[in-house]
Amino acid sequence: MNGPSPRLPRAEFIALTAMLMAMVALSIDAMLPAMPQMAADLSAQSPERVQLVVTSLILGMGIGTLFTGPMSDAWGRKPVIILGAALYAAGAALAALAPGLEWMLAARLVQGLGAAGARVVVMAMVRDLYSGREMAQVMSFGAMVFSLVPAVGPSLGALILLWAGWRVIFLAFIVFALVVSLWLGLRQPETLARADRRPLQARLLWLALIETLRNPVARSCIVLLTLSQGMLFATLSTTQGVFDQSFGRGDSFPLWFMAISVVGAMTGFANARLVPRLGMRRLALHGYQGQAVLSLIGLLLAQASAGLTFAGYLVWVTSVFVMLGFTMGNLTTLMLAPLGHIAGLASSVSAALSTVGAVVIAVPVGLSFDGTPMPLAMGIGLCALLAVLAMRGIPR
Repeated sequence: MNGPSPRLPRAEFIALTAMLMAMVALSIDAMLPAMPQMAADLSAQSPERVQLVVTSLILGMGIGTLFTGPMSDAWGRKPVIILGAALYAAGAALAALAPGLEWMLAARLVQGLGAAGARVVVMAMVRDLYSGREMAQVMSFGAMVFSLVPAVGPSLGALILLWAGWRVIFLAFIVFALVVSLWLGLRQPETLARADRRPLQARLLWLALIETLRNPVARSCIVLLTLSQGMLFATLSTTQGVFDQSFGRGDSFPLWFMAISVVGAMTGFANARLVPRLGMRRLALHGYQGQAVLSLIGLLLAQASAGLTFAGYLVWVTSVFVMLGFTMGNLTTLMLAPLGHIAGLASSVSAALSTVGAVVIAVPVGLSFDGTPMPLAMGIGLCALLAVLAMRGIPR
């Protein structure tokens, strides 16, 4: 790399990257309280299909991430993020006008395509400025701040729903994208020097793609990120229904979700402090092992005569977010460590494959929801067990 990349003060840079990453989380979490009303307005005959509002956004993001990384390697990080934010806002505007579920799903797909800019290019931007365990610390602190946005997302959605209806939630997405884009454009210098950019040539892209997939660390991390995101998206698409139908706590769901997200944010802080001492691989492995054990306990309790209590479910679903705090940032850092010279494309390949794969996991889990936490717990437990086995593919 030719000369040091310009940096904002570390605290402001972490806050900025967290807000950019939170664009996706807010687009999901703020919608959760509105899903029953959206189902009544858009899909009254098949209300369970409203869960596709979550996975269609994720699918669009997964497709878009395949292109945004190479574009950022060629044009720079900032233009791609800002262009993606504009597409994201356009998708949100279309969603606000949706007369039916099919229109809504198409609009959410567009919104996801736009969100891919922030989702992938932010990781490459962090990699431009940091590396190794220092990068893992920055990613963990960013994840901690990022987790506070979904903590207030359902409450924000519930408040808008109370006063203005679910369509106005999409207008809030537009405002959020505008504010964060202005922050990026006015404060953060471009992190990729012109001399380090790679032209958009099919041959160069293909060679970089092959290099990413041939790297054993990157390959294993992509599989693990697929499983982690599959667990996350399955939880997000069904947990509101579990709170409502299984435990009769739909009205208080935003508050409970806020508490869960705060615990997840604290996990990011703990991970940042533990990484220098324990290392990324060990923390990720312990996260998956703990989740596999807790999911098995949850399934056994659910099968018992007394059933799984609300307190038990709350502890278990919180453990999913704790596990994510010890895996997502660490695995992303491990994946990019040997690929810093093609960080944008490596981020794209990883995000595209893991996100689309996560949708394949989350959709059947969500559609199998039967009013109980059993399908979700079974899906999470199986993914965690597979992740423990897949961790063997990362060399020590």
